[in-house]
Amino acid sequence: MKSSEDLRRMLRAVDHKSYPAYKDLRGAYSFGSFVLGIDHVQGDPFASPSRLSVQIDGAKAAFPPAYYKEKHCRIALQDYLNRLFYQEIEKYTFKARGSGKSGLIAVSRCGQEILERSAVTIRPSDGQLLVRFCVGFPANGRTINASQLERILFEFLPSCVTAVLFYRRLPAAKVQSVIHLAQDQQFIRSQLEPLGLCAFVANGSVLPRQSGVSDRPMKDGIPFVSPKSMEVTLSLPHHGPLSGMGIRKGITLIVGGGYHGKSTLLEALELGVYNHIAGDGREYVITDDSALKIRAEDGRSIKKTDISMFINNLPNKKDTRAFYSEDASGSTSQAANVIEGMESGARVFLIDEDTCATNFMIRDELMQRVVCREEEPITPFIERARFLYEKCGISSILVAGSSGAYFYIADTILQMDRYVPKDITEFARKEAAKYAAASAAGKHPDAAGQSAPGSAPSSPVQKLPDPALPSFRRIPSCNMALRRDDRLKTRTRGTDDVQLGHENIDLRYLEQIADHEQTAALSCILALAEKNLLDGRKTLTQLVDDICALMEEKGLAGLSAGGFLSTDLAMPRRQEIFACFNRYRGLRL
Repeated sequence: MKSSEDLRRMLRAVDHKSYPAYKDLRGAYSFGSFVLGIDHVQGDPFASPSRLSVQIDGAKAAFPPAYYKEKHCRIALQDYLNRLFYQEIEKYTFKARGSGKSGLIAVSRCGQEILERSAVTIRPSDGQLLVRFCVGFPANGRTINASQLERILFEFLPSCVTAVLFYRRLPAAKVQSVIHLAQDQQFIRSQLEPLGLCAFVANGSVLPRQSGVSDRPMKDGIPFVSPKSMEVTLSLPHHGPLSGMGIRKGITLIVGGGYHGKSTLLEALELGVYNHIAGDGREYVITDDSALKIRAEDGRSIKKTDISMFINNLPNKKDTRAFYSEDASGSTSQAANVIEGMESGARVFLIDEDTCATNFMIRDELMQRVVCREEEPITPFIERARFLYEKCGISSILVAGSSGAYFYIADTILQMDRYVPKDITEFARKEAAKYAAASAAGKHPDAAGQSAPGSAPSSPVQKLPDPALPSFRRIPSCNMALRRDDRLKTRTRGTDDVQLGHENIDLRYLEQIADHEQTAALSCILALAEKNLLDGRKTLTQLVDDICALMEEKGLAGLSAGGFLSTDLAMPRRQEIFACFNRYRGLRL
């Protein structure tokens, strides 16, 4: 390994040369307390910045082993160090000036969620710390400005590394609080199954966000308070007793007027599959980590998906047990999303009527009288939700504001009233029973309890025979043109889409992708699958199992096989990996 002085001499040797001479700097250099790696050098000052890394021996970083041996603690510590390093380098970015990206110093910018990232990793065996980041190598035009890079590498960077990457330099109480929060969050997750819960929302949580473009908690947001009938108290390892609302397995209906907090609660549950940082307001909103948001997606592609549980007897005789479509309707896409969610192992479905296909969710009695069941190929979700729970073990949490039909099948009915939740299960059941009885007599009571002849009645959900369970034996094979492409490229655009080669995969409606680095990881997964993993023998489930096992063993670095960089990535969930494959029109099935 070369020394830092070797690097200094090399910098001075390439000063004022043409920009490509920077490539001679690639390698590892000892700076005493850390090793600087120059892993990839940009070819041009206007190109993507160079990739660097800092490696610190575990004994020198000296973080307590208890802080990184357990996965949930290690991810929380990595996230904390990532945030600190980001804050430090922000003080120095672009202080060295020049053309294009000269002087840029950047590392992953974390949001409110705590995610496993490739930017900062700690090796669980010995605590070795690795930080990956970007630097724009300075130039004047396309001529090397080595003196400015020397400032970055010998002044700015050592200052940042020394300030935040050694345990002795950090406030021990603050580091401990990060670990304690992670342990408390993990404890709540571990208690969901024994307590028969699919989610927990702590009293005092602040669920509303500042705005549609800010994920920070709303100032003066109304603190959450559980209805007494749903309150659960947990004794956390560090926080101690914590009370909040436990959402039990089964079918939970969230109702209420517009702007009263129904969707806000559901959105908090959607992102409760991830842990959140202290001060977020949702740090103790914990949802089953397999929970999946289900919605309609007009125009998405569907490949060989068995949607016969919901759609049958199509007029064109199309086989719904292996359904194909390049331009699915709202109802068909939502049916496919449910089946694909089952395939991914989701144990909870999260549904908001605002983003659903109405004819997939419900058909009222009047519509069934006008268009008889034999002429309607869609079996609505309301008639399958109970089967999904009782036979498949999948709970549903639904937001509804316009139809009371789900009162008949819900186990729990929650009303949001000015952001305050109220358990109205018994009241709603009594009203539904009165309504059904009046409907049987050809009339139903109005708001004052009087009958309203001639109005459209609502009847209890019909009991249908149990459907056959869907088949998940979809076997993908590789695209040989992509496999032979030595320069297969991937691109991402925020959290909205992935480009593999010349094809775009639309991910706009995967609302539980929390960070664009998860999208980048999904692009690497697609490329890795096309290059190395698709063999025409494994089912899609087996393929995703293999990918998840690879990432469990090697972390995000496992996605670098085949020559793809493993920087700027965040761990996606199993559910989003499935969803990405299912939206990949080029997938050979």
